[in-house]
Amino acid sequence: MELNIPEFEGPLAQRGIGVIAPFDLALERELWRWTPLEVSLHLARTPYEPVPVSRAMAELVSERRHLMTATRDVLHVEPEVVAYLCTSGSFIKGIDYERTLCEAICEAGAACAVTTSGALLEALRHLEITTISVITPYDAELTSLLHEFLRQAGVGTARSMHLGLGGGIWKVNYRTIVEHIMAADTPESEAIFVSCTNLPTYDVIAPLERELGKPVLTANQLTIWACLGRMKLPMSGPGRWLRGVF
Repeated sequence: MELNIPEFEGPLAQRGIGVIAPFDLALERELWRWTPLEVSLHLARTPYEPVPVSRAMAELVSERRHLMTATRDVLHVEPEVVAYLCTSGSFIKGIDYERTLCEAICEAGAACAVTTSGALLEALRHLEITTISVITPYDAELTSLLHEFLRQAGVGTARSMHLGLGGGIWKVNYRTIVEHIMAADTPESEAIFVSCTNLPTYDVIAPLERELGKPVLTANQLTIWACLGRMKLPMSGPGRWLRGVF
């Protein structure tokens, strides 16, 4: 067999992102859609907790010790950045606590750390957005804590919609998500943020941005793109306004 053919020159040099996910994440396939071919995702999960999606769950899955343990679980494969892929867990206790989560991940040995809510604030600051509409699958209490997190960052919430789900968030269909995004939009809203890394959004972003004429920012998009930006890699996937942010 001839061995000096192009197909035998690979594979592409692999570059890695470590992902710390809540125990109930069911959208691994959507995460991969955001990544270019040479990037591999290395997942670790927080310990299972027998609680519904709620404030209590967000507090449990964001415990510092869980994030440090999960970080150590993925370090052996040498990720360039480690992401805490959880919106509620990274906004639940405010801006200062979000920073401590990044510090905990780095203290555990990561070269660089990102959180979903931190990536959201980074995007809003870069785009100079101060008023948004919010869509969440959570209950009213957890959604109100997202509003407070945004308020601490100087971002107002023009309108908010929540689905009130205690579980099975990954099963929500696109039509329901689109209907809620359209209902949440207002003239005052400079962007729409769709919260929760377990809510599928990949295929609705481009058509909604065309229809609404404004950014539609989603949790998985923000998290993975923030990681790619730190790796100096191009963005992969839909998101017209977000492309130059990270």
